[in-house]
Amino acid sequence: MTKKSEGANEDQVKEPKRKVVPVKSQKEAKEVKSSEEEEDLLLDSGTDSDYDGDSLSGSLNSDDFDSEDDDEVVDSENGEEEDDEGSEQREVAEESDSSEDEVAPRNTVGDVPLEWYKDEKHIGYDITGKKITKKEKQDKLDSFLATMDDSKNWRKVYDEYNDEEVELTKEESKLIRRMLKGEAPHADFDPYAPYVDWFKWDDAIHPLSSAPEPKRRFIPSKWEVKKVVKLVRAIRKGLIKFDKPEEEPNVYLLWGDDSASDQKSKHLTYIPPPKLKLPGHEESYNPSLEYIPSEEEKASYELMYEEDRPNFIPKRFTSLRSIPAYENALKESFDRCLDLYLCPRVRKKRINIDPESLKPKLPSRKDLRPYPNSCYLEYKGHTGPVTSISTELSGQWIASGSTDGSVRIWEVETGRCLKVWQFDEAVKCVAWNPLPDFPILAVAMGVDLFFLNTELGTDEEQQRIEELLRLDNLPELDEAAAAIAKWLPDEKYRGIKIRHFKNLSYIDWHPRGDYLSAVMPGGETRGVVIHQLLAHSTKRLPIKMRGLPVCTLFHPNHRGIFIIATKKYVRVYNLHKNGEPIKKLETGLREISSMAIHPGGDNLVVGSKEGKMCWFDMDLSSKPYKILKNHPKDITNVGFHRSYPLFASCSEDSTAYVFHGKVYSDLNENPLIVPLEILRGHSSKGGVLDCKFHPRQPWLFTAGGDSVIKLYCH
Repeated sequence: MTKKSEGANEDQVKEPKRKVVPVKSQKEAKEVKSSEEEEDLLLDSGTDSDYDGDSLSGSLNSDDFDSEDDDEVVDSENGEEEDDEGSEQREVAEESDSSEDEVAPRNTVGDVPLEWYKDEKHIGYDITGKKITKKEKQDKLDSFLATMDDSKNWRKVYDEYNDEEVELTKEESKLIRRMLKGEAPHADFDPYAPYVDWFKWDDAIHPLSSAPEPKRRFIPSKWEVKKVVKLVRAIRKGLIKFDKPEEEPNVYLLWGDDSASDQKSKHLTYIPPPKLKLPGHEESYNPSLEYIPSEEEKASYELMYEEDRPNFIPKRFTSLRSIPAYENALKESFDRCLDLYLCPRVRKKRINIDPESLKPKLPSRKDLRPYPNSCYLEYKGHTGPVTSISTELSGQWIASGSTDGSVRIWEVETGRCLKVWQFDEAVKCVAWNPLPDFPILAVAMGVDLFFLNTELGTDEEQQRIEELLRLDNLPELDEAAAAIAKWLPDEKYRGIKIRHFKNLSYIDWHPRGDYLSAVMPGGETRGVVIHQLLAHSTKRLPIKMRGLPVCTLFHPNHRGIFIIATKKYVRVYNLHKNGEPIKKLETGLREISSMAIHPGGDNLVVGSKEGKMCWFDMDLSSKPYKILKNHPKDITNVGFHRSYPLFASCSEDSTAYVFHGKVYSDLNENPLIVPLEILRGHSSKGGVLDCKFHPRQPWLFTAGGDSVIKLYCH
C-alpha cells in the first residue's frame, strides 16, 4: 500500500470529528488541501512505476479540474460575501469521503439510450419532474469564429452524455499523445527496466533442482519442424523477402595518382588519362637563341587562327627573380580538368574480320539472266512529257499518254505509230483492258474518263466492242453514285465518257476486264469509285476512307480483295463482305507515290516520294520485309513482270532500277531480292515518269519527261 492510500484512510478516519469553521477559514483550508493533493499526485506519478488503473496515480481527471475551476469562479464572484447556502455546500464538500472530487452526472436519463431524445428539446428530468432542456448548439459559423478566438479550443471535448464541453488539461493531453504513439501513459515509466535478480547466487553449492533432464530435450521438436516448413514455403512463394545487403559505395580519388588506383584497374573499361607533356628547352627561363622567335615569326602568329596559334612563345630572362607569373596557368588547369572529366575514353577491341564476309551472299548477275540492260528502241512523236504507258496483253502494241493531250498506239517491234487521239487536256493515265478479246483503252484526263475503241482485232470483236460502247438504255444510278460520276456518249471518238466531280489521278483494271477503279485524291471519302463497263454503272465503295487515296489495286487471284494506298498506309479490304478491312500495312514512309502487286498475290512493292521502296510479304507481317533506298529523288512508279522474277522502279532522277525478285513456293524461305541493273538514257528534264514490263519478254518500257519512250532489252 502506498503512502497516498494510507493518508487517504487516515483522512477517512478523522473526517467524522471535523467541525464547522468560518467561510474564510474553510476556503483557505480548501486551497491548502488542494495544493497538497496536487503535490502528492505529482510525486506519485514521478516515482511510482507500477501503473494502476483503479488508483489513477499520476493522472488527472477532467472533472477534478472542472470542480476546482468552478470553486475558484464562485470564490472570485462572491468573494468574502457568501450567504449561508454557500457555507452549507462547503460543509458538505468538506465532510464527504475520498470521492469528493467526483461530480455527479447532470444527466438524469439513466441507462436510456440518448437516441430516444434525439428529436426532443429536453434531455431527462430533474428531481422535481421538470424537463431539463438541451443547450443550444452553435452553428458552424459561430463555432468556427469561436475556434479562431480561443487558442485552447483544440483541447475541448464535447460530452454528449452530460451535454457539455470539457477542457482537457495539459497533463491529460500529454497522456493522450503518448497513448496514441503506443507509449506508456506515464513519462517516467521505463518499459525496459533492468531485471532484478531475486535469487542469491552467492555460496550456491546445490542446483535449484536435482530432477533428471527430460526426454523432450533430446528429441527434435515437432512444433519447430512445422514452423520451419511453414517459413520455407513462405520464402519460396515470395511472401517473406530478405533485405539485400547494402553494397559499399565504390569511391576513389578522381584526381589521385593512377599508380595507387587499385579499384580503377578492376574496371574493364577504365583507361588512364594521358599524361601532360613535360616542359622542354623552349620553356626554360633562359633558352637558347634558336628557340626564341623573331619579330617576323611573332607577326605571323598574329595572322594565324587562334586554334593554330602556338600556346606558348619562349622568352628570355636574366634570372629566376625576373620571371613574371604565367598568365594562362588557371586557364590551362581548367582545360585539363575539363579534358579529364568530359572527354570520353573508350578501349576498342580490334577484331580481324574480312569485310567481304559481312556482305550477303547473292547469286551472280550472270546466273540471273535474262533481264533488260541496254536500250534497244525509242518511240518518238509526243511533244510533251509522256506521263503514262500501258502494254497490250499480247505484247504487240503499247499505248502512251502525254501532257500535250495526245494518246498514241505504237507497234512494239517496229516503233511505228498506229493511231493518235488528240484531246484538249493533259493525259494523266492510260490503261489497256487485260482481256485479249476486248482491245479497249481507258484514258483519264482532268475530270473525264474515256473508253476508246482501238479498232484492233477481228470483225466479230469490233462488233461486240461497238455494242458495248453504245449507251442506249442507261440504268438509273443511285443518288450517291450520280453525284460522283455521270455516263455520257462520246460522239467524236465513238466511245464512252464518264464525267467525275473531281480530277482523276489513277485508274486500274480488274484482271477479268469488267471493272475499273478510279482514284480522285480531292474526293476525300468519295475518292475511290468502281465502274462496271458491261452494266454501264458506277458503284461507290462501302469503305470509310482514312486519308487521301493515292492508288488502288485489284488482287490478281482473289476476286473480292481490294487494296487502297493512302499517303502513309496501305489497307486491304474484302468487297464481298461489305468492305470489311483485312489488313493494314505500315510503311513508315513520308508519302506513298506508287504500288504494284506480285502475280502470286502475296507480295507487294510500295514506292515513295523520298526515294525508298518497301517490299511487303503480306502473309509474314504488316511491317516491310525489306526497305530499299536506291533513288535520290522521288519514285514515280514501280512494277512487276507477269512471268519473269523481275521488278523495276523509276524515279525523277532519270534512272530506272531493275531487280531480281524471286518468291519461293516454300513459305519457310524468304524472297530473294538482288539489284541487277541501272538503266540510264533519259535526259534530266522531268526524269522517268512511268515504267512497264513487256507481258511476255524480259523487256522494260520507260516513259520520260523528255517526250521519249525507250525500250530496254537483254
